[in-house]
Amino acid sequence: MQLIFFTALIATLGSFYFSEIRQYVPCEFCWYQRILMYPLVIISIISIIRNDMGAKYYIRIMSGIGLLLAVYHYGLQKLSFLGDNLAACTGVSCTVQYINWFGFITIPFLSFIAFTLIFILSFMIKRK
Repeated sequence: MQLIFFTALIATLGSFYFSEIRQYVPCEFCWYQRILMYPLVIISIISIIRNDMGAKYYIRIMSGIGLLLAVYHYGLQKLSFLGDNLAACTGVSCTVQYINWFGFITIPFLSFIAFTLIFILSFMIKRK
């Protein structure tokens, strides 16, 4: 559960860094992923404090949905046939790539990695 907490915390702090320090305006899908990631920090820390491993089910569901959103968002950025047919997102386009490290690492990719790690870790929690 501690690894889930630290992964969610790092992802949350990373999103704050990109939006508040680098001034990248989040698109609509970025907001959906944030809505699923931010509570994972709170749920996991409460689970650690209360020693309640039953929270793994909530974490699993939220990270699974976040994982699917991140995959779709990444597809919008990298697969032209998806991005071209996208109805206009409100505000910032969901196909914008603020970062593109090594030609494939974008913000939705980082989100995908975090959600995947949390999802896998949620299956490794032992019942007490």
